[in-house]
Amino acid sequence: MISQSSRFILLPLRKQFTCTVRAATVVIPVKSYHTPAFPPVFFSQCRPSRIHIKVFNVKPCSQRQLSLSAYSRNVSNGPSLTSVPAAATTTISTSEFVDIPAPPPVPTSVETISEAISTSNLAEPTFAEIGLGGMSPSGLIQTCLEWVHIGLDIPWWACIALGVLTVRSLMFPLVVKAQRNAAKMTNNMPQLQVLQQKMTDARQSGNAIQSAQMAYEIQQFMKEKGLNPFKNLMVPLIQAPVFMSFFFALKGMANTPVESMKDGGLFWFTDLTICDPYYILPMLTSITVWATIELGTDSAKLSAQGSPLLIYFFRAIPFIMFPITMNFSGAILCYWLTTNIISLVQVGFLRIPKVRSYFEIDQLITLSPVKGAGAKKGFMESMREAWTNQKITSELNERQRLMDSNFKRAGTGPVQKTYSYNPTAPKAQQLVQQGFKQAKKAA
Repeated sequence: MISQSSRFILLPLRKQFTCTVRAATVVIPVKSYHTPAFPPVFFSQCRPSRIHIKVFNVKPCSQRQLSLSAYSRNVSNGPSLTSVPAAATTTISTSEFVDIPAPPPVPTSVETISEAISTSNLAEPTFAEIGLGGMSPSGLIQTCLEWVHIGLDIPWWACIALGVLTVRSLMFPLVVKAQRNAAKMTNNMPQLQVLQQKMTDARQSGNAIQSAQMAYEIQQFMKEKGLNPFKNLMVPLIQAPVFMSFFFALKGMANTPVESMKDGGLFWFTDLTICDPYYILPMLTSITVWATIELGTDSAKLSAQGSPLLIYFFRAIPFIMFPITMNFSGAILCYWLTTNIISLVQVGFLRIPKVRSYFEIDQLITLSPVKGAGAKKGFMESMREAWTNQKITSELNERQRLMDSNFKRAGTGPVQKTYSYNPTAPKAQQLVQQGFKQAKKAA
């Protein structure tokens, strides 16, 4: 450490001592220096009266000399310092000294220290630094969530809920239109089921003309009442890309992960980057999905759907999705559950009579079953009926295809022979004339 060939940083002790730099005695009167490795006691135990330390390379310079104080003090209890001849002194250029910046002031107040700690230790990287964000739909959602989280200083579960509330509010006019069409479909479903049953009976009996006639009557009935089954799918089709964008955005944030999301949850799901260890969120999500399907939050009621198979399929969705959502992160399930809850609140709000009249939504009418509509069928009976209808439809389509093919071939191909002899041939004409003559003679 302390030798003629080593370099080190000397720390002030508010003392002065004498050191020799390449046979040049330099006396520093105000402060003395020591290294962290050697305490000041080390200098007092040194045998010589001067400590030879190589601090830095010194080059003689005659242009500018550094004048130091002539006062000196022995570090040890050795003999007093002798005067150094002028020839032995060495000039030191001030340009050779390295300017060491002064240490920053030590904060005195507790508030300043706490602010410094919070600024240095609690700051987290931005989404751009960890590879999130961007111009894709999911990246834009991540950027918006980051802005809300930092700008409003709210936890992540509140950011997700606020984002869902904003999106559902923007889609509220579409929900109103879907509810208008759903109310019309529900009120006119009994008459529509009668026409559908007649068309099914005509198809099963093989009467294609009557089946086509009933299909035309159904089309005219829906046009007269202003019914459109495809309007019921308007909100789900628009919500599907929004749901997928939120899904991939939250999945990317949980997989990266965003460190603040590890304690950005609520109640038992504080960590939004992992799945729910108690499986409460998947269960609540499945229950709310079943409620939205039964009540028809974004379309008609499930009981108003025409196809029984479609009803059974929708009712099976919550049971199918539960084992799948068990492995989803808490952020995704928090978004999904919030979406379902807000949808149910919207439906409850639109069930108020005054609200329905304000948005021009028809009141739901409780109708008695209409004769000819057919009784409710079970799952197996519906499957058999659907299979029978599919077979009849295939046979009718094949028959129509053959008729079209024969008609086209008859118009472009040669005339098919349907007689025993050709009356237009010359020999045939002679035979015919001879026959007429013989008939006249006989008469």
